[in-house]
Amino acid sequence: MTMSHSLFSKIAALAAAVIVIAGCSGKNDSTIRTKVPTRPAGQEDVIGLTAAPIDTIHIGFVGLGDRGSSAVRRYRYVPWTKITAICDAVPEKVEKWAGYLEEKGFPRPDGYTGLEGYKELCERDDIDLVYICTDWAHHTPIALYAMEHGKHVAIEVPAATSIKECWDLVNTAERTRLHCMMLENCCYDFFELSTLQMARQGVFGEILHAEGAYIHNLSDFWDGYWENWRMDFNYRHRGDLYPTHGLGPVAQALNIHRGDRFKTLVAMDTRSDNGKVLFNKKKAEGKYFQGEEADEFRNGDLTCTLIRTENGKSILIEHDVLTPRPYNRMYQLVGTKGYAAKYPVEQLALTKEQLNAIGIDYPLKNEHAPLPKDLVDSLRRKYPTPILDEELERKAKEVGGHGGMDYTMDYRLAYCLHYGLPLDMDVYDLAEWCCLAELGTISMENGCAPVEIPDFTRGAWKKTDGFKYAFSDGTMR
Repeated sequence: MTMSHSLFSKIAALAAAVIVIAGCSGKNDSTIRTKVPTRPAGQEDVIGLTAAPIDTIHIGFVGLGDRGSSAVRRYRYVPWTKITAICDAVPEKVEKWAGYLEEKGFPRPDGYTGLEGYKELCERDDIDLVYICTDWAHHTPIALYAMEHGKHVAIEVPAATSIKECWDLVNTAERTRLHCMMLENCCYDFFELSTLQMARQGVFGEILHAEGAYIHNLSDFWDGYWENWRMDFNYRHRGDLYPTHGLGPVAQALNIHRGDRFKTLVAMDTRSDNGKVLFNKKKAEGKYFQGEEADEFRNGDLTCTLIRTENGKSILIEHDVLTPRPYNRMYQLVGTKGYAAKYPVEQLALTKEQLNAIGIDYPLKNEHAPLPKDLVDSLRRKYPTPILDEELERKAKEVGGHGGMDYTMDYRLAYCLHYGLPLDMDVYDLAEWCCLAELGTISMENGCAPVEIPDFTRGAWKKTDGFKYAFSDGTMR
């Protein structure tokens, strides 16, 4: 699953052939634009897509590493679902997790092994959803094969690693009319859910700027990736390779393709210092990177991407898995009347006038400081997310998965499939959040030039007015 640097250069040169530098908006415009393919004849957008309700959702899991096995454990508790089949390249993992389910009193799922075992799983006629948790390079190929065989798909992050893969998933979802959702669990973290509701209710005024990141020192994890796939990906690719944890929650707060859209980005990175150190360590172990050189390590130790939306909002996204910085998703919403941030500590700030406007009588003495904790707690109780009640939140925290957000994500996916509702996240979210990797590379390799972000909805981004959740009573709220 590796690619030589010379082959990568040839592919990059071929990709550059479809990129144009256009001057249509002024003589000084140097924005780089990628080709937006015409929607195939007979195809329509999938904004608000619904499918027939599914009484019991039969699921096939592909990939049983850390993320996949955690999902198998969680789905013991997700209503309306049955684990019908599991698949992994390593036979021992399939046997382990099939036995685990059997020991817990569940029917033993059918098992599939090998790099193409997923094909047999997808070809079955008794599976409704294929849940994909493999290495990144296999996400899109498996998802495409599953949709071609009539299955809804849920794909771990990032679901796509190139612009071509984004378009392939969009076009296949539109043609097959099947759900294609990326499993962006950070959209279901409790603070993000609460502040999203505040944003939707206008508590922060108009959101003008947002920030998000994936800052996570992976020193303790590199050795755990099957066949060294994650470091290998960092070695061969430049840009923000893992943007969606930071981007997903703020994109929802900004109503992306629900009244606004990403328009342009500019990206830049540092040189690779720690990346080369890790490369040399792996190479010295004698198993990986033989015949390759550290100087060709493409991913910088830190990548920054700045996005501007059609409606004049801005977003800052960072990627850093190679420095000692403490874990930080840098979640921030900056509005005309208020502010929310989760890292390094949870904070809210509102103007005195806005506190009064939302009916809170509080003697705010200092508008230059965050609100006190008791007031923050009061606001979070005042603006609960509509998708969680006390019982479901308690269950999510009990089952777990990054504190409960994974279970909330799984529950909502199953809920919407069971009742035949639009999913919380669609294939356009997937494409918009994943495209930063390649577009950022294009920007950096052209002197940090602005790059236009494709409209994956092809004009349908105004059809929905604001982010909403679907419910079984027929409401969107």
